[in-house]
Amino acid sequence: MTEGGALVEASRCGDAPRPEIAAFFDESTYTVTYVVHDAATREAAVIDSVLDFDAASGRTRHASADRVVDYVTLNNLKVLWLLETHAHADHISAAPYLQQRLGGRIAIGAEIVGVQQVFGTLFNADGDFVRDGSQFDHLFTDGESFRIGGLEALALHVPGHTPADMAYVIGDAVFVGDTLFMPDYGTARADFPGGDAGQLYRSIRRLLSLPAETRLFLCHDYKAPGRDAYAWETTVAAQRKGNVHVHDGVSQEAFVAMRTARDAGLSMPALILPAVQVNMRAGHFPAPEANGVTYLKLPVNAV
Repeated sequence: MTEGGALVEASRCGDAPRPEIAAFFDESTYTVTYVVHDAATREAAVIDSVLDFDAASGRTRHASADRVVDYVTLNNLKVLWLLETHAHADHISAAPYLQQRLGGRIAIGAEIVGVQQVFGTLFNADGDFVRDGSQFDHLFTDGESFRIGGLEALALHVPGHTPADMAYVIGDAVFVGDTLFMPDYGTARADFPGGDAGQLYRSIRRLLSLPAETRLFLCHDYKAPGRDAYAWETTVAAQRKGNVHVHDGVSQEAFVAMRTARDAGLSMPALILPAVQVNMRAGHFPAPEANGVTYLKLPVNAV
């Protein structure tokens, strides 16, 4: 399906059924994980899960993921999908752990292969790291449809933050990944390898062409100055009216200039180097070495 065709189909989401949505906020990485399910069939998807990781010790924990497990179990849900909006730079995915506990297929956008090429080279990944996306159970193409019980769903390619970002339209809701933040905070950065502020602008305008009442669920919140509570749900109408970076009337040229200047002053996410090594492998850590220990690399003066 062409990008334009995908948008036409997605435009129906204003009249679509409302999925049941539970949000789990991880304050240490400012990340929101969602469990989305169809009330009639109890079939579900988990979007952007978090594995607790302490970079200082190299220790992992499953407290955040176990909150999701408990919710799914308590509500007798059947997980069909473990969806990633992109290869995150700020947290490690818990998708393999959740798959072991709950089942489901791990999926991401097909453009992940480009991300694997770039970061596979950066980390000089060993021969066992193939760069064809096969670590994931499914690679979504732009405009590809799927179902969660009685809910129609659609995968939209929304590059800019990274080349492989996806948004998932599920019923009347859209899970936008790192394209947009709350209106008072703005938009995602576009300076990672393969990122492009112009692409990000076009992806955002694509999302904001959906019906005004469409609910948008964000992957992160950092509490804009003057706001005391975390928030992660907004609407197309609210973004078009009030997003501080990309409200109606902001041109692509103005956005690119703003985003480029802003990105130049941002530091790298604290977990970007460990996170990308794992997330480009669908949440799997590199294979243990001969001593039985798994290692993550730290490239020096290379980023």
